[in-house]
Amino acid sequence: MTVRRIMPDIKVASEEALDSSRTFYGLLGFEEVMNMGWVTTLASPSNPTAQISFFTEDRTAPVVPDFSVEVTDVDAVYEQVRASGVEIVRELRDEEWGVRRFFARDPNDRVVNVLAHRR
Repeated sequence: MTVRRIMPDIKVASEEALDSSRTFYGLLGFEEVMNMGWVTTLASPSNPTAQISFFTEDRTAPVVPDFSVEVTDVDAVYEQVRASGVEIVRELRDEEWGVRRFFARDPNDRVVNVLAHRR
Protein backbone atom coordinates (compact mmCIF):
# COMPACT_ATOMS: atom_id res chain seq x y z
CA MET A 1 0.00 0.00 0.00
CA THR A 2 1.20 3.48 -0.85
CA VAL A 3 0.15 6.72 0.84
CA ARG A 4 -0.38 9.32 -1.88
CA ARG A 5 -1.10 12.36 0.31
CA ILE A 6 -2.28 13.50 3.72
CA MET A 7 -4.37 16.63 4.17
CA PRO A 8 -5.99 18.38 7.11
CA ASP A 9 -9.77 18.65 7.21
CA ILE A 10 -10.97 21.69 9.13
CA LYS A 11 -14.53 22.10 10.33
CA VAL A 12 -15.79 25.67 9.97
CA ALA A 13 -18.94 27.24 11.33
CA SER A 14 -20.43 28.68 8.16
CA GLU A 15 -20.16 29.33 4.44
CA GLU A 16 -18.75 32.76 5.34
CA ALA A 17 -15.94 30.96 7.16
CA LEU A 18 -15.33 28.90 4.00
CA ASP A 19 -15.00 32.15 2.05
CA SER A 20 -12.68 33.69 4.65
CA SER A 21 -10.52 30.56 4.66
CA ARG A 22 -10.33 30.59 0.86
CA THR A 23 -9.21 34.23 0.95
CA PHE A 24 -6.64 33.73 3.73
CA TYR A 25 -5.06 30.60 2.25
CA GLY A 26 -5.11 32.28 -1.17
CA LEU A 27 -2.66 34.78 0.31
CA LEU A 28 -0.36 31.81 0.99
CA GLY A 29 -0.61 30.66 -2.63
CA PHE A 30 -3.39 28.07 -2.41
CA GLU A 31 -6.04 27.86 -5.13
CA GLU A 32 -9.50 26.29 -5.02
CA VAL A 33 -9.58 22.86 -6.69
CA MET A 34 -12.97 21.64 -5.43
CA ASN A 35 -16.08 23.37 -4.10
CA MET A 36 -19.21 21.40 -3.29
CA GLY A 37 -20.81 24.11 -1.16
CA TRP A 38 -20.30 22.23 2.11
CA VAL A 39 -16.64 21.36 1.44
CA THR A 40 -13.94 23.38 -0.27
CA THR A 41 -10.48 22.04 -1.07
CA LEU A 42 -7.51 24.29 -1.76
CA ALA A 43 -4.22 23.15 -3.28
CA SER A 44 -0.82 24.53 -4.10
CA PRO A 45 -0.51 25.00 -7.88
CA SER A 46 3.20 24.12 -7.70
CA ASN A 47 2.66 21.05 -5.49
CA PRO A 48 -0.89 19.74 -6.06
CA THR A 49 -0.67 17.15 -3.26
CA ALA A 50 -0.27 19.98 -0.72
CA GLN A 51 -3.94 20.48 0.09
CA ILE A 52 -6.30 21.59 2.83
CA SER A 53 -10.08 21.13 3.03
CA PHE A 54 -12.70 23.15 4.91
CA PHE A 55 -16.08 21.61 5.82
CA THR A 56 -19.29 23.08 7.17
CA GLU A 57 -20.45 19.44 7.46
CA ASP A 58 -19.91 16.10 5.77
CA ARG A 59 -23.15 15.41 3.94
CA THR A 60 -22.52 11.68 3.53
CA ALA A 61 -20.95 10.85 6.90
CA PRO A 62 -21.82 11.22 10.59
CA VAL A 63 -18.87 13.54 11.40
CA VAL A 64 -16.32 15.79 9.73
CA PRO A 65 -13.01 13.91 9.75
CA ASP A 66 -9.91 15.45 11.31
CA PHE A 67 -7.73 14.62 8.33
CA SER A 68 -7.67 12.57 5.16
CA VAL A 69 -5.20 9.98 3.94
CA GLU A 70 -5.28 9.04 0.27
CA VAL A 71 -4.01 5.52 -0.41
CA THR A 72 -3.57 3.45 -3.55
CA ASP A 73 -5.77 0.53 -2.41
CA VAL A 74 -8.53 1.64 -0.04
CA ASP A 75 -10.22 -1.78 -0.07
CA ALA A 76 -7.08 -3.51 1.22
CA VAL A 77 -6.56 -0.85 3.90
CA TYR A 78 -10.20 -1.11 4.97
CA GLU A 79 -9.90 -4.88 5.42
CA GLN A 80 -6.67 -4.49 7.38
CA VAL A 81 -8.09 -1.78 9.67
CA ARG A 82 -11.36 -3.68 10.21
CA ALA A 83 -9.52 -6.93 11.00
CA SER A 84 -7.39 -5.11 13.59
CA GLY A 85 -10.46 -4.21 15.64
CA VAL A 86 -10.07 -0.45 15.18
CA GLU A 87 -13.39 1.43 15.33
CA ILE A 88 -14.89 2.03 11.89
CA VAL A 89 -16.79 5.32 12.15
CA ARG A 90 -18.20 5.10 8.64
CA GLU A 91 -18.25 2.02 6.43
CA LEU A 92 -16.45 1.84 3.09
CA ARG A 93 -18.46 3.26 0.19
CA ASP A 94 -18.26 5.04 -3.14
CA GLU A 95 -19.03 8.76 -3.26
CA GLU A 96 -20.63 10.59 -6.17
CA TRP A 97 -17.58 12.86 -6.55
CA GLY A 98 -15.31 9.97 -7.54
CA VAL A 99 -13.73 8.67 -4.35
CA ARG A 100 -14.12 5.46 -2.36
CA ARG A 101 -13.65 6.04 1.36
CA PHE A 102 -14.20 5.02 4.97
CA PHE A 103 -13.60 6.66 8.36
CA ALA A 104 -11.70 5.09 11.25
CA ARG A 105 -10.93 6.39 14.76
CA ASP A 106 -7.22 6.56 15.64
CA PRO A 107 -5.81 5.94 19.17
CA ASN A 108 -5.95 9.72 19.85
CA ASP A 109 -9.71 9.87 19.16
CA ARG A 110 -9.13 11.52 15.76
CA VAL A 111 -11.36 10.52 12.86
CA VAL A 112 -9.37 9.64 9.75
CA ASN A 113 -10.93 9.70 6.29
CA VAL A 114 -9.14 6.99 4.28
CA LEU A 115 -9.78 7.30 0.56
CA ALA A 116 -8.76 6.45 -2.97
CA HIS A 117 -9.87 8.07 -6.19
CA ARG A 118 -11.85 5.68 -8.37
CA ARG A 119 -10.32 5.27 -11.78
